[in-house]
Amino acid sequence: MRNFEYWNPTRLFFGRGETDRVGQECRKYGERVLLAYGGGSIKKTGLYDRIVRCLQEAGCSVTELSGIQPNPRISKVREGVEICRKEKVDVVLAVGGGSVLDAAKIIAAGVLYEGDPWDFFTGKGTIKGKIPLGTVLTLAATGSEMNRNAVITNEETKEKLVIKNPHLFPDFSILDPENILTVPREHAVYGIVDMIAHVFEQYFHPVPETPLQDRLAESIMKTIIEYAPKALDNTADSHAWETIMWCSTLANNHLLEAGVSADWGTHRMELELSGVYDIPHGAGLAILFPQWMEYVLPLIPKKFAQFAERVWDIPRGNRSDEDLGKAGIERTRQWFREIGAPTRLREVGIGEERLEEMAERVAKRGPIGSVKVLTKEDILTIYRRSL
Repeated sequence: MRNFEYWNPTRLFFGRGETDRVGQECRKYGERVLLAYGGGSIKKTGLYDRIVRCLQEAGCSVTELSGIQPNPRISKVREGVEICRKEKVDVVLAVGGGSVLDAAKIIAAGVLYEGDPWDFFTGKGTIKGKIPLGTVLTLAATGSEMNRNAVITNEETKEKLVIKNPHLFPDFSILDPENILTVPREHAVYGIVDMIAHVFEQYFHPVPETPLQDRLAESIMKTIIEYAPKALDNTADSHAWETIMWCSTLANNHLLEAGVSADWGTHRMELELSGVYDIPHGAGLAILFPQWMEYVLPLIPKKFAQFAERVWDIPRGNRSDEDLGKAGIERTRQWFREIGAPTRLREVGIGEERLEEMAERVAKRGPIGSVKVLTKEDILTIYRRSL
């Protein structure tokens, strides 16, 4: 195990009915609130009216930023920053899934920065603070409600980049499973893929002697695998969704990566895919991850054999570590298909045309991967095997 420092300042409110505390929590930071949300589904479900009422009852005034899309755009972030400055906003409240939360994080940081918020992603600027930020989660997927990460797309350059900064932790997050019961099945599927992929990134690593981290990761993976069908087959099952929601948060709140060297290579490759082609992030991960697994299997065969035995309950028999690992990888690919995710690029309309260009751009952004540092040739091979 490696040395580590763990710190997470986000205050979490979890459970049914916790949404009603949103007004009093925001009011602790001021009275002028920017309510940021996506395409308007929260109005159809009644969540919008509930939140606005809670805010007004707490003495807050509300300004809105709507229309934040999946793969959130830097143009919408810029719009949000300008609104905050004009209205002298005290606190940003993000209501939605990871895309809304990530955009809100950069808006909150951008208010205190004199330049363009895209500078944070290109290295031209540094986040040194943010105005207060709260979140109400409506989709279990990214873990953004309790981490320091944000992913934003520049629609002009077709770049989708990630940054990590301690100032990006939300001040508080509300996780109410009742708010995710009306999520469309496709969105829920991709959210489930994303959360288990976060665990993969931190589970498959080259650091020896991490038994506790391994067991924590395996328990989350097994729980996702067990409860995903229950949640997807009965969208009104709040008990299943509350379990899935908590798995999603634990999968990416930096706990699992403590003491290990997380890989994150597959996520970096996928960001390029969804940045260029605007496909759902979870779809890209379901396609790429089994291919990456097969590519690096010979480097850590014992870990993949452990994955097959402990997570998928595949008996060893007389198989070698590598053969057992292959069985676990194939079972993973099969599970993605079972829940409704694609496993080939052609299924989402992506061909050979831009693979080399994308591989070069990923490689140029610096070394990626800890199990294997991926070169342009490695990345291109994985892309092509994914066709």
